[in-house]
Amino acid sequence: MQGCEVGTKLRYWLTLISGMLECLCFAGVVFGYASLVFVLKEDGYFSELCSSDTGSNSSLKEADCSSQDEQFSLVFTIASFLNNFLSLINGYLFDRFGTMVTRLLAICLYTAGTLLVAFSNAAYSLMLFPALSCVAVGGILLLMTNMQVGNLFAAHRSTIITLYNGAFDSSSAVFLIIKVLYEQGVSLRASFFALSFCSIIHVARTFLLMPRTHIPYPLPRCYTYGVNCGPADSYNVEQVERTREAETTLTPDFSGKDETTRPDKTQAENTERVVAFRSCVLSWFFLWHLLWLSIMQLRHYLFIGTLNSRLSRLARNDPILVSQYTNAFAMTQLCGVVCAPWNGLILDRHKGRPRAAGETEQDADLRSSYLSLFLTSLQCLLFSVCASIPLLPLQYLTFILQVLNRSFLYGGNAAFISIAFPACHFGKLYGLVMALSAVISLLQYPCFALVKGALRGDPFYVDITLTLLTVLVFIHPVYIFIHCRRQAHSRENIPQTEAHIDPSLAQAEL
Repeated sequence: MQGCEVGTKLRYWLTLISGMLECLCFAGVVFGYASLVFVLKEDGYFSELCSSDTGSNSSLKEADCSSQDEQFSLVFTIASFLNNFLSLINGYLFDRFGTMVTRLLAICLYTAGTLLVAFSNAAYSLMLFPALSCVAVGGILLLMTNMQVGNLFAAHRSTIITLYNGAFDSSSAVFLIIKVLYEQGVSLRASFFALSFCSIIHVARTFLLMPRTHIPYPLPRCYTYGVNCGPADSYNVEQVERTREAETTLTPDFSGKDETTRPDKTQAENTERVVAFRSCVLSWFFLWHLLWLSIMQLRHYLFIGTLNSRLSRLARNDPILVSQYTNAFAMTQLCGVVCAPWNGLILDRHKGRPRAAGETEQDADLRSSYLSLFLTSLQCLLFSVCASIPLLPLQYLTFILQVLNRSFLYGGNAAFISIAFPACHFGKLYGLVMALSAVISLLQYPCFALVKGALRGDPFYVDITLTLLTVLVFIHPVYIFIHCRRQAHSRENIPQTEAHIDPSLAQAEL
């Protein structure tokens, strides 16, 4: 048995490290779009949309490239929308068909996207629309399949989930590397061919270091997966997962009052049997979390999608200054992988400590989440305020706050869903919340059009409006805090055998 434990632990660590490198180098590269836009402009993409204007007091002609900027913004808007909206379908595929099928789809999309960029040029600028969309969707699928690795390390589950999301954020610096290589003479085509070739690594990892279906939680002893693993453990776990999901589907209105007192049922089995998918979606937990994610995501997407034009305006179209600040923004994105685990440590700070009488593990996890949600909300408010001030040197602070908040946002999003809802619904709920938030993120394009049109390039009023809207995100952590206080008060007044009330089910009644 000791040899079994040594072998499985080694496999777990290899899966963890290789997954982090995969997220760090590939999964979220599309969010380094500001660096890529600089290269695309140099190569003349959408340059036919620029028009020459002659100033009334000068004989010099200056190019008006607002239509070009708008087209670049539209590319990112569509890519970021599909990145989130298709997560609904992707989450269902992940829950239904498992890791291997989902990852193979991700690799196909990612490879197709990088090849489309490699074969594009200024004459075929429209190829950027399907290319960046495929890269975005393929990348989020890779992240989705990797987040379950946190189940292998129960005591640090939230920390690992946030670490992977931080690596996802930091991968946007890959486009900075492409920009630097471009300035050194390496073509855009060669860089994207290299990214396409790396898909061989993703395929090898899919078969060697990832399960065919899912990594269960809680984890059975000596659970193994991949090539040359014992089929008995993984098969039994998969059978249990399918049984649990079937039971949940067949008993959507089951209250769970009788089952919670049966000694032959674990807490995880009770929770997954009690809470149906519909109850999770209709709970206040889900609805407030959706609002929390949607508003902050819109703020970040609008900032990233308009960063090049924003910097050009503040730098008075000085290409050297624009390049300098673009590089600074991309460099700060590397810090995402460092910042994200802080959020995970906040979420896991209660692990190993004794729980209150009658408090379940899920209650304790939920209690630890409201501080994380509040800090994330506060960071977004500060970031939005700094982004609204039209002062170029201040943008360095804006970049720092942006990467800090973004690393907390997406890691906290995935961690909260894994805490508040049953594991058998993780893929569907994660996909649904990302899809619905994507619909809200489409507002970034009319906001950009408003700035370029009626506001004549000045985003100040749009920034102020979004900053005021950001105040609404504090509803979510306050609601969780009040709910946990009520749960604690209920445990003090109700016998321990009756104290457990499943949080996600309780919200459906409200």
